[in-house]
Amino acid sequence: MHATLPLLKESDFPAISRARVETLQVNLGYLCNQSCLHCHVNAGPKRKELMDETTVETVLTYLKTHHIKTLDLTGGAPEMNPHFRHLVSGARGLGVRVIDRCNLTILEEQGYEWVGQFLADHGVEVVASLPCYLSDNVDAQRGKGVFEKSIQALKRLNELGYGVEDSGLTLTLVYNPQGANLPPSQDELEAAYKRELHLRYGILFNQLFTITNMPIKRFGSTLISQGKFASYMQLLKEAYSESNLPGVMCRSLISIDWQGYVFDCDFNQMLDLPMHSRDGERTHLCELMQIDITGQPIVVMDHCYGCTAGQGSSCGGALED
Repeated sequence: MHATLPLLKESDFPAISRARVETLQVNLGYLCNQSCLHCHVNAGPKRKELMDETTVETVLTYLKTHHIKTLDLTGGAPEMNPHFRHLVSGARGLGVRVIDRCNLTILEEQGYEWVGQFLADHGVEVVASLPCYLSDNVDAQRGKGVFEKSIQALKRLNELGYGVEDSGLTLTLVYNPQGANLPPSQDELEAAYKRELHLRYGILFNQLFTITNMPIKRFGSTLISQGKFASYMQLLKEAYSESNLPGVMCRSLISIDWQGYVFDCDFNQMLDLPMHSRDGERTHLCELMQIDITGQPIVVMDHCYGCTAGQGSSCGGALED
């Protein structure tokens, strides 16, 4: 795999600092039942990295100590971590909003039949990857047969109440572009998704997030192999919008890796760019129990243009209408 970090270091991206932390985004490990082309984590079935029970307890302590509003669980497939249920139950017991970034197909895997009902029972919000409502496009990006499994999983979630009006169970779908281009209008694409998925499969969902592909890890390496890295970075920079800066997710979020180390965002985590510290060493979450990091500078490089290009992009979708 080609390294993208050396191509991102020399950057003129503006300096930004942190506001109050409201969201703790936790990567429970890189183990996944899929290997998607656009994956910035480089997750897959052969990865062994998984958060252990001690670190999960540290996460729960931090949620309680700092009165964190939202726990955002990622992977890999976060549900494949053996401590997933304990973490979710503990967080919900603290009154914390919990988001599960689900690849959908995990619901169809043998041994994970419990996932859908567990999420519904605990009122977990599901944010699910579905890069298109057409089978050929999804299978080309995520693997043969993924679209069919995803549709079956969405139907199962609908049966449990997800995406159904007044059920209290939120189902969000996520769109990533197929290649080296920016996402289309989030509002317009959401309308198309809702129309086509309901017409073709009877599927309901609450909202759609459009997320820009980041020029790192697997996607970044593919760009380098295709000779498109420089042109993609130019696209991101030319589409830069200063109005997106106040809303970038790193200002109110910290990202925790599977070992418990702290990063400004999930993308910095994948580039191994730890949060600023006084001694230049990595900071573990357990070291922040009595520390307020509001106002600290955020580590930025050229990939940050991916969050500020066009309508903007974050784990919560577009930043502008």
